[in-house]
Amino acid sequence: MNIEQLLAAMTPEVYERLKLAVETGKWLDGSPLSEEQKAHCLQAVFLYQSKIAKSTEHMTVGEDGQIVHKSKRELKAELNPTGSQSTIARFKQDDF
Repeated sequence: MNIEQLLAAMTPEVYERLKLAVETGKWLDGSPLSEEQKAHCLQAVFLYQSKIAKSTEHMTVGEDGQIVHKSKRELKAELNPTGSQSTIARFKQDDF
């Protein structure tokens, strides 16, 4: 299977399952991933992130295959696109 076939066959659900497996080191049924499985799953997750997901996470793999690190400023701009200052709701103990 080549890369294009792999990407065409990989649904968002499969991507999420592989990502979870890499993060936890286990399959959904609880059985552990072997080191080889973990390496293959990680490669598939990075490939999907770079070619399909266009991930907005702090650290991901870009289309060119390089790891992308977003600065704190970039993350804040993405989370608050209007640029308005958000305020924090403050309550006194007796307010509840």
